[in-house]
This record gives sequence, structure tokens and C-alpha cells, in this order.
Amino acid sequence: MLSLRCLPAAQKIFSHCLNAQTASLKIGSRCLATINSEINQKKTAFPTTTNIVHQQIRFTSFFNKLTGEQLWKGVTSVSNAGKKRGRGKGNRKKFAKNLNRGQVIGVGKANIIWPGLTTPVIRGKELVERQKLPEDPDREARLIKIRNEMGRFRPLKLSPIERGWSGSKMPGRSIGPPDPLHGEMWEGFDTKVLELKTVTCMTGNLGRTRRQSAFVVTGNKQGLCGIGLAKAIDPKAAMKTAKNKAAQNLLFVERYEGHTVIHDFFTQFGHTKIFVTKMPEGYGLVCHRAIRTVCEVIGITDLYAKVEGSTNVKNVVKAFLIGLMKQKSHEQLADETGLNVVEFRQETEFYPEVVAAPIVSRDDVKEVPDYKQYCFDNKVVLKKKKPPPFYTKEPGWLYHLVKMENARNHDKVRKQLRFEYGFLRSFLYDKYPECRAGPVKKEESES
Repeated sequence: MLSLRCLPAAQKIFSHCLNAQTASLKIGSRCLATINSEINQKKTAFPTTTNIVHQQIRFTSFFNKLTGEQLWKGVTSVSNAGKKRGRGKGNRKKFAKNLNRGQVIGVGKANIIWPGLTTPVIRGKELVERQKLPEDPDREARLIKIRNEMGRFRPLKLSPIERGWSGSKMPGRSIGPPDPLHGEMWEGFDTKVLELKTVTCMTGNLGRTRRQSAFVVTGNKQGLCGIGLAKAIDPKAAMKTAKNKAAQNLLFVERYEGHTVIHDFFTQFGHTKIFVTKMPEGYGLVCHRAIRTVCEVIGITDLYAKVEGSTNVKNVVKAFLIGLMKQKSHEQLADETGLNVVEFRQETEFYPEVVAAPIVSRDDVKEVPDYKQYCFDNKVVLKKKKPPPFYTKEPGWLYHLVKMENARNHDKVRKQLRFEYGFLRSFLYDKYPECRAGPVKKEESES
């Protein structure tokens, strides 16, 4: 704050500043005058321009800043709070069409040849020049057809040979031989997937972690086979690891004449029970699909197997392999029982043929054991009782039974009597020989 004593000095300073400001204004006016004179001199070269009003414009917005996927996600997705309450379980579909589908860079309505973009720059020894071709009238129709087919679901097409147990899913499909080991290839081997599923584990740090579990079987169709189980984050990595593990755990399985098992057997693993029956050549594989897949990689082509209890894939495969490893040769069966092993085959009209004889035979044989029951370890296959036919509940069936009561089973009895005695006779024939069928009538003989 200035005092009254300093007022004259302040007035001198203010007047000095005012004089300096007026001097600068005079210099600025002189500069403007010179600029205007130069513009007037160059009026002949440049036309007179009007005043342009500049307005700030934003070229980015909410719609062109985000991608199409992000925009659709904002429309179709559900918030985290909504997910916790069970909302948005169904997959919401996109209703927009991709207008870029079918478009090719450099090809449009004009149909112009662009060297370096749609065609090579040099063709032979000539330089290709830009050229306009006639318009394609079917171009718009093709684009509309491609865009309309965009939303259709196209399932994965596989040949019937490459198909698995269920469509395009991995179980039952072949994934090739194991990886080469020390430069040696696995010739003749093939690996098939038995199970591929997602497994989870709850951890304290990472929460619920998910991995893929693969269970496969590999073999060379000549008796060698092995199973492997592996887990990984990626299904391909899990199958590859399981395939290589299976190659390190190979087993050799004895086969009868290269097409079936040596004999019938019963096997069990956990709550899974399997009754395996030896079948002749050409019968095929009538069994559980996991057993059929294992038989294909081993080389067994004819088999019948009945599974009881749990049908867990791992239990079924392990039980079947245990049964195959516990098979006994015909000589071992003969030595155990002390009896001859006799085979009846359809090719030889069921003529008995001794396959194996014991080293020490038994003399105290009172009753010959049943071969099937001996192989099944005295286990009996559970056979469900067939339900009665639908027509047995109808009133006409009761009328039929009453009507045919006197003649029921007559055809079977006549066949049995002819087979045993050669003619029809009564049960009183021994006491009364006249109780036999009389001469055949002419009508019956002619018919």
C-alpha cells in the first residue's frame, strides 16, 4: 500500500508506461498497414476468400470406438449379479448379419482389374494395366445368399469310419499311433479314445480349477495293447500324454486262431462283472462299446460279452483286460481238472475232437463238470424274464387256449415219438401192443 508521500513518484511511473504502450500500438498499426498493402498488390494472383467458421467435430463415437463383438456382448450378456441369481442361462443369439462376409478386397461393383491387388503386376513379359471389366449381374445375389446362410448351424462332417461312439465327439475316435520314441516308429499301432471329460478341483489360491482328463487304449491288432490316463488343461495335450503313457504299458494277449479268446471266462473289477463267451469266426463283436473298442485295437473280431453292475468305462476296460490276462491254455485246463478237453465244432458237424489231454488223468470221476460253469467260476449270467406278449391280455387269447387245449403240444409229441421209437405209440404200448397209430390214410400220404 502506497503512502501519500509517494504519490508524485507513482504518477511519473504510470505516465511512462502509458507512453510505451502508445508507441507499441503505433508500431503494430504500421505492420498491419504494410500487410494490407501486400495483400492488395497480390489480389490479381489469389481470389478474395470469405471468413471460415471452424466448429469442433468428434469423429469417434460409442458405435465406432468398440468392435461388433463388444457391442453384441453389451446387448446379450448378463451382469455378474444376474449370473449369481441364475439369469441368462440360455445363449442369446445375434440377429445382425455380417455385411463383410463374401466381400473381397479389390473386387466390387465396378469390377476393375487392379495390378498388384487382384492380378499380378507382370504377366509373362507384359506389364498388366488397369482395366475395367463388364459388371457382374449375379454379384449381389451371391452376397445375399452368403449372408443368409451365415446363421445356419453346420455340424462337423465326418466320414462313418472316423465317427466316434456319438457323432463328432472324441470317445471312440482314432488319434493315430503314439509319438516316436528314440527315433523308432510305432508301425501298425492305432490309438482310440475311450473317455474325454472335464474334471475340477477346488483350491485355496486359484479357486475351482478345470482340466481335461483323457483315457485311451492303443494296440497293433496283433495281441499288443495298453491303456493310459492323463490330465491337462488342453484336451489335445491330455490325449497326447495319455497316448504316450499307453505305449509304455503294453500287454500281450493270447488269442485263439487270431480272432477270439481262448475260452469263456468271468472277470470282475469293482462293481463291474463281465461274462465273456468265445464265438466262432464271423460272429462279430456283440458287447459293450468300450470292450468293442479294446477288441479292435487288440485284434479280436468275434466275441460276446455280458456286463452286469457298474458300466463305468474305466472299470469295464480294466475288468476285461484282467480277464484276458487270466486266460488259461487248453493244456492248463486239462492239467487242473485231470480231464480231457473236447471241442465240438460246426465245421466238423460237431464231431468230438480232443484238444488237450492231462498229464495225470483222474480215475475217480463221478460227474463231468460243466465246461461253461467251470470257466465262469460257478457264476450264473443274470437273464431277465421276458415280458408276456401284448395279445395275452386280450379276451380272444383265452378263447384260443380253451379251443386248442386238446391239441396243444401234439406236434412236438409226435416228433419226439418218431425220433425215439420210429412210429407213434402210446405210453401203454409195452403192456398193450395194440396201442399204436394205425395205417396212414391215402389222403394224408398223398398230401
